[in-house]
Amino acid sequence: MGKTTNIEWATAIWNPHDGCFKVSKGCKFCYMFRHKNRFHEDPTAVKKAPPDRFNMPLKWKKPEVIFTCSMSDFFIKEADEWRPEIWKIIKDTPHHTYLILTKRIDRALSQLPPDWGKGYPNVWMGVSVESQKTAESRIPKLFEIPAKVRFLSVEPILEQIDLKPFLNVFVPEPLNTWVFPIHWVIVGGETGNDNGEYIYRPSKVEWYREIVAACAEFEVPVFVKQLGTALYRELKLADRSGADFEDPNFPAQLKKREFPAILERPE
Repeated sequence: MGKTTNIEWATAIWNPHDGCFKVSKGCKFCYMFRHKNRFHEDPTAVKKAPPDRFNMPLKWKKPEVIFTCSMSDFFIKEADEWRPEIWKIIKDTPHHTYLILTKRIDRALSQLPPDWGKGYPNVWMGVSVESQKTAESRIPKLFEIPAKVRFLSVEPILEQIDLKPFLNVFVPEPLNTWVFPIHWVIVGGETGNDNGEYIYRPSKVEWYREIVAACAEFEVPVFVKQLGTALYRELKLADRSGADFEDPNFPAQLKKREFPAILERPE
């Protein structure tokens, strides 16, 4: 899997390795697992990509916004052996911007390269959260990582989540000031089937409204990716994933696809 992507906030995908293990409820309908199962492959077999795919960013001369490890987790333990090579490719391609999204943020600090310093200028670090519990356990660990940009992916959102405590944080002595440690929030709903193995879980419009309102209060850009299958049913949307802003039934206040000023809109 390489440059072609339907992800609205990236221009390319790079998978230096694939395969993963489920770690929380947000992983239940993981698209990588569904993809691998469709082709009768083991989704838990973590494998290094062949050289042509592993080195792909080195071939891209035009700057790209790269979603890194969409078919795995960047910090999965089974990829520790190859991670120094991955970091070197990232460092050697400063014209690209790498978006690293993980559920294993607890491993991140120990897996940074020796010259990380305040963060590679072309790396954005993000965590995926789906519940209040995962927000409270993962987001504080993201704060420990020096990074040019920190972002959240609230997807699939499975319950009401209060992000306000993480969007505006008071830092005591010696600073004694409020800081805004999160630079971007993505939120999206779960897609699934009406029956069978992948039955979608419930969702509420209010969950999205609260996140959009919290981001507006603290001037954090928010990107509403999709409302998911449950709200597609409830709101009688035309698009099963609930991603079509042109749909007259799509809630007007949720039509937000904002980008951090540093990124602007990927072309």
